[in-house]
Amino acid sequence: MQARALKVLEFTKVKEKLLEHAASSLGIEKIKHLIPATNFDEVVKLQAETDEAVTVLRIKGNVPLSGIYDIRAHIKRSVIGGVLSPFELVQIASTIHVSRQMKRFIEDLADERTDIPILLEQVEQIIPLTNLEQSIKYAIDESGEVLDGASELLRSLRHHLRSNEARVREKLESMIRSSSAQKMLSDAIVTIRNDRFVIPVKQEYRGHYGGIIHDQSSSGQTLFIEPQAIVQLNNQLQDIRVKEQLEIERILTELSANVAEHDSELQTIVACLANLDFIFAKARFSRSIKASMPRMNNEGRIALYKARHPLIPIEEVVANDILLGKDYTTIVITGPNTGGKTVTLKTLGLCSLMAQAGLQVPALDGSELAVFDSVFADIGDEQSIEQSLSTFSSHMVNIVEILNKVDFKSLVLFDELGAGTDPQEGAALAISILDEVHSKGARVIATTHYPELKAYGYNREGVLNASVEFDVETLSPTYKLLLGVPGRSNAFEISKRLGLNERVIEAARSHVSEDTNKIDQMIASLEQSKRQAEIEQVEARDYLKQAEKLHQDLQKQMIDFYENKDSMLENAAEKAAEIVEEAKAEAEKVIRDLRKMRTEKHAEIKEHELIDAKRRLQEAAPEIKKSEKLINKKNKKHTFMPGDEVKILTFDQKGILLEKVSSGEWQVQIGILKMKVKEKDMEYISTPKQVETKPMAIVKGRDSFVKLELDLRGERYEDALLKVEKYIDDALLSSYPRVSIIHGKGTGALRQGVQEYLRNHRSVKKIRFGEAGEGGSGVTVVEFK
Repeated sequence: MQARALKVLEFTKVKEKLLEHAASSLGIEKIKHLIPATNFDEVVKLQAETDEAVTVLRIKGNVPLSGIYDIRAHIKRSVIGGVLSPFELVQIASTIHVSRQMKRFIEDLADERTDIPILLEQVEQIIPLTNLEQSIKYAIDESGEVLDGASELLRSLRHHLRSNEARVREKLESMIRSSSAQKMLSDAIVTIRNDRFVIPVKQEYRGHYGGIIHDQSSSGQTLFIEPQAIVQLNNQLQDIRVKEQLEIERILTELSANVAEHDSELQTIVACLANLDFIFAKARFSRSIKASMPRMNNEGRIALYKARHPLIPIEEVVANDILLGKDYTTIVITGPNTGGKTVTLKTLGLCSLMAQAGLQVPALDGSELAVFDSVFADIGDEQSIEQSLSTFSSHMVNIVEILNKVDFKSLVLFDELGAGTDPQEGAALAISILDEVHSKGARVIATTHYPELKAYGYNREGVLNASVEFDVETLSPTYKLLLGVPGRSNAFEISKRLGLNERVIEAARSHVSEDTNKIDQMIASLEQSKRQAEIEQVEARDYLKQAEKLHQDLQKQMIDFYENKDSMLENAAEKAAEIVEEAKAEAEKVIRDLRKMRTEKHAEIKEHELIDAKRRLQEAAPEIKKSEKLINKKNKKHTFMPGDEVKILTFDQKGILLEKVSSGEWQVQIGILKMKVKEKDMEYISTPKQVETKPMAIVKGRDSFVKLELDLRGERYEDALLKVEKYIDDALLSSYPRVSIIHGKGTGALRQGVQEYLRNHRSVKKIRFGEAGEGGSGVTVVEFK
């Protein structure tokens, strides 16, 4: 990978952002050495491990990586026989503890059926050194102090040390509390000098206490004396302290030897934790820039959807679609210098480098990037004072190097190709360079302000023109990339907006060739058509999602029905059998009673007894309860007419009848969808009220049928409101109870204007957004009074 490309595309700045998410110096070290890979399988694995870490963060929020230290130097010193300090041993214990936590954390996630094979493979290498960790923690606390419990001897020595210190202090305090001490001592305190207890004695009374002078004040008026009476006690204290220090040294030597025994396991732990810290740093960075994992390919295809420059704040950056390598391998972005072309180049180049380094890219899910052997970039002001090279010469030096190395596995980015020299020669040179790179099969994006290159995209197979949109109203670029539309000069429009005399502008136009004017008009028309097509594409995508959801719901209902059909039939059969059995038992009882009556009364059975037996037999017959829906459906036989509001029983949705398409079948409007529905699957709700005929009413023919929806997508704001006003009047004359107005989502300006008008209309009862099956927030449903 070309080092110069890494620099001009600002890959180093991305690494600086990545460093902020590392949890240890181990992760920082790996990030500093990060470069894009060029092997396809390696890149795929790097992307997979980052995606696994992103999944873990999404599920758990964070990972237990706090407390990792670079202990490689400590391990090496222990192996060669060195004695580690308490603080170094604490770092080793902390690192072991984190490794155990991470191993348990990842394995628990895997047990919960989270698909993280790469992370699982990493932690499987970790050998939990619990015994070593515990032996260090039992001997040394977190601040690096060796604990009393490190050994029985140390516990005993420290007990004696504290006892002797208490005796020394007690003796000295009795001295300073005496009446004579008031005038001989500078201060009534016990202090320490050279690890021995002393008292501050005035200079003139130095001989009173005897003993040893250990220090004096800066003025020389106070001497810090160890009285003769406690010299022996201080000597005993020192002896104990020496023994304590020897015991501490023995404990640290033993622990260091223990560390040396686990050299290879500790090195493995360090390597695994370094990898894990690096992987999760990539995942946290991905989350911070709202990135996603791109699909990687080895065929040179690039498809970035709503790609953003990772170093520009999300709230400021403009997202663009960048497609390259399928139908065309070269894009030429033409047009004046407005600032957006270079950002587009850097966005593509930087996203490619990030993807090959295992970083996710700031683009929508489903984006795709290729693995390139080389990424070349000729971007920015290349003037070199040291080498006495002009801007043009410096660019040429770099381009010559690119042409010598480029091949079909390369991505090449040219910014302002051919600039810095005579325009005619520069344009010719730019065309020649593009031909050379394009012929080698490389993927190329070049920006230029030369109008001659607009024709390049039309005359070469596999080459596409593009431009960056410019808003003449605000006199600023929108940074929106327009693929398939060449750039055009906005000089006349900008000058007009800034107040230049119309006569001067017209005179300027006369100096421009007629062909150039026609081309600019054609480009303007292309820009408008492309914008409209993008709006319609977004809306069509929304409708497709809604239709797919409805289709999935229907499929689910059908699956549920067929899965439960057998069990429902079985339950019904069991219920019917129970009813029949009960009826049989009752009938048999009636028969037995009749026989008994006949035997006892010698066939003299009275009429009322027979009637009573017949009633009991009739009661034994099962009663079939019909559902209220079926009863209502039979009771409400209705002759359907266009405009009737009905309920589609199979979908549990409301709709409006449009026209009868065959016997017993109608075309029905359900929200924004139209479909054929049989009469048996519909339930009548209401019919639009008939408007009272007035003498001066206008009679409309069949051709003036008013639709139940008004589509405003693509309309200008003022024209749309005029259409709404007329449509509402027509709908009221047609006595519709409700209608739908399709305004799309877009920026929301048209939706807001339409709803504001409807709220103030005297005949409108209520407005609401469409439901999921009606078009959502892209549709406003109007109900009339």
